[in-house]
Amino acid sequence: MRIIFVRHGHPDYEKDCLTPLGHRQARAAAERLKGEGIERIFSSPMGRARETAAYTAQALGLEVTALDFMHEIRWGAVDGEPIAHDGHPWNTALDMVGAQEDLLRPDWADRPPFDRNRATGYAKMIAREMDDFMASLGYAREGLYYRVTGQPYGTVAVFSHGGSSSAMLSRLFNLPFPFVCASMPADFTSVTVVSLSKEQGALVAPQLELFADAAHIRNADKAEISFGL
Repeated sequence: MRIIFVRHGHPDYEKDCLTPLGHRQARAAAERLKGEGIERIFSSPMGRARETAAYTAQALGLEVTALDFMHEIRWGAVDGEPIAHDGHPWNTALDMVGAQEDLLRPDWADRPPFDRNRATGYAKMIAREMDDFMASLGYAREGLYYRVTGQPYGTVAVFSHGGSSSAMLSRLFNLPFPFVCASMPADFTSVTVVSLSKEQGALVAPQLELFADAAHIRNADKAEISFGL
């Protein structure tokens, strides 16, 4: 099975919708995805992700299934005390790089600066929900990997956000969330493809087939990468 992760197009954050540029990017993404054999489309319930998904759904004649856990994460101090960058996880992760801290520490959630950050709770929630989502696709979490327990689709698409997709990839590949934030950025409507074996009963590891491909928007007034929402 293949899971295609797509970040939303260039947004108007205040109105939670796409800008004119975002609509052009979403159309370009739909054209890019037409030949991928997508059987089902899932989306964050937020406007900018739903609008992006709608172009691909229309092109393929498919419905969009909204999944709440794919909505964008929130950040900020859980105790109301000041926190660097107001807890913005991408800037916080880059601060860790500047301080020569190990982004691969498995205990990242229990250490400053993420121990007081609301984003940490969101990342943990998405990890739990991601396991349930994978089970619905025929892959049961077993330790660090996945057991093929059902009849997986060929290809599904997931339209979400920079933060929620980072948390999903963190769970799939057993990578600390700060590492994904700092080292695996995704541009608007970029395409990431994860594949998993469909061998019945097998214990399998996800494989990264393609990461953050944004070639389809190079001629669509390509915007600067914007981490976060």
